[in-house]
Amino acid sequence: MKKWVLAVLSLTLIAVLAACGTKSTTSDTNNAAENTGGSPREVELKVGASPVPHAEILEAIKPQLEKEGVRLQVVQFNDYVQPNVQLFDKQLDANFYQHVPYLNVMNKERKMDLVSIGAVHLEPFGIYSQKYKKLDELPDGATVAIPNDATNGGRALLLLEKQGLIKLKDASNIEATVKDITENKKNLKFKELEAAMLPRQLPEVDIALINTNYALEAKLNPTKDALALEDKDSPYANVLVARPDNKDSEAIQKLFKALQSPETKKFIEDKYQGAIIPAF
Repeated sequence: MKKWVLAVLSLTLIAVLAACGTKSTTSDTNNAAENTGGSPREVELKVGASPVPHAEILEAIKPQLEKEGVRLQVVQFNDYVQPNVQLFDKQLDANFYQHVPYLNVMNKERKMDLVSIGAVHLEPFGIYSQKYKKLDELPDGATVAIPNDATNGGRALLLLEKQGLIKLKDASNIEATVKDITENKKNLKFKELEAAMLPRQLPEVDIALINTNYALEAKLNPTKDALALEDKDSPYANVLVARPDNKDSEAIQKLFKALQSPETKKFIEDKYQGAIIPAF
């Protein structure tokens, strides 16, 4: 009987020791994987973007980022305010839809401190019409629709001045308003509307100055349909934006590197055919 009990105890001890040995081996294997640079732990980035072209560009780089251990969640917005508000409130990790002059105004007005990571592409601002084929056909008293936000409204007025339709008090003021117009020979009548509404209002006005992302959404081709476009040296390149606390994170830097990659440049050139221009 004592021999039987001793045998059972011996078997139990062997099983315990074997289990301990197995646990130690698994731990060692995990440590070895970490020490030898095993597959990176996946990080998720939540990025706010306008549907066109920003979300399309982000969707295109998803496979590239997944290889780098970054999973991209693209959240689409149809306005220019919420992507910055939600980024500042940490509901987003980054956003991609705006140029630096607009970012600066938003930071000042909303008391935010969002930062540009760098430029990705330029969307030349355009003048569109469903009634006229040339700007010199524009009649006296024509109605002109422009964005109602500070920087895009000023941007529209600067383009109108460059086309010789108006003169401004200061041709370098990106925040110019209709009150800064010093000469208006055609007696143009201005309607200031939310930028996203401008394509829908195009049939109701003589000309409208429309951001390229909204023009593309409305199936307008800037290189074919615009009566005039900004020059390629425009300072309004669209940038990737983050917060001071995460701008230098590895995941954000991987995202920016992917946005400025040769693959992204080719995607922009092939898909948008000059309507969108790489800024790197």
